[in-house]
Formats: sequence, structure tokens, C-alpha cells
Amino acid sequence: MISPVIPAPGDVYITLLGRSTWALVNAYHAVLREKGLRPERVSIVTEKPYSVNASTAVEAIRIISEGYGFAPVIEVEVLPEADFVRAGQTIRSLAADFIRQGFRVAIDITSGRKVTVAGALIAVSLAGLDIRHIYYLAMRSVDDVAKPYMMIPHQIQRIRDIMEDAGARS
Repeated sequence: MISPVIPAPGDVYITLLGRSTWALVNAYHAVLREKGLRPERVSIVTEKPYSVNASTAVEAIRIISEGYGFAPVIEVEVLPEADFVRAGQTIRSLAADFIRQGFRVAIDITSGRKVTVAGALIAVSLAGLDIRHIYYLAMRSVDDVAKPYMMIPHQIQRIRDIMEDAGARS
């Protein structure tokens, strides 16, 4: 008897929410528009003091995704404030679980606070996880950027993939 073929899952997008909801939302929009990513799942990881903005981020991701013709499952993970170890453990665990399920994992660090970003990147690196993309929306200026991605001049912003830039992915 031939085993049924189960299609492999697609992409997962783990994004870090810090002080700026606009940074998270605009980076997500840039990744969809410029990189063509269409994640099946989106995980928003935030610290307790910034979790009040999570529902806004969820709704924005939902609206932007629908504009591109898809509807990912969106979940929120709340961490204690400034807990480097817990941030790393949580993001490593999320990424490892998704990879075990066959997903390709992308992490966006644009809005994350330094402690969360450092914890995440160190933990996934030490675990040797196959993270496909690490995105960062680089801005030449932070003046007047608290608005939708498409309203910010494209010459002052660029979505970067650290994995591509480092030569780890083509």
C-alpha cells in the first residue's frame, strides 16, 4: 500500500513587537510586497508592557494579508519584560516546533527590543535551527515614518534579509 502524500506546509513568520507597532506592520507589508512571502502562520512575540498593542498588530496583519489574497493563522506570545533567556527559549521553541512540522521559518526583528532580538538570534543560532530568513526593515531616517508602508518614500526604506546578506541564502 502506498502512503498518502501529505503536502508540506509553507512559511511561518515570527515577528517581534516592541515599542513600534508601525515598524512591525510596515516590515510585514514590505516582506509581502518586496520578498513575495505568503506565510500560513504568523506569530507575534512581545513583552508584557507592549502587549497592549498586539491586537492592533493582529488586525493590521490580517488586513494587509487579505489585501494580498490570503489569511494566515495569527497568534500572540507574551513574554515578561527584558527577560533575555525566556525570549530566546520561547522563540527557539516556536521556531523548532514549526520546523519539525515542515514549515520554513522567517523571523522579523524590525520592531523587537534589543533584549528580545538578541535572545532570539542567539538561541536559534546555538540550536542550529534552519531559519530561512531574518528580516529587518532598514530606514535611512526615522522622521515621519509612523504611517503606512506605502506612504513612506521607498528611497528611505529597504527590507533586508540578513540571511541573504550574509550569504547563507540566495
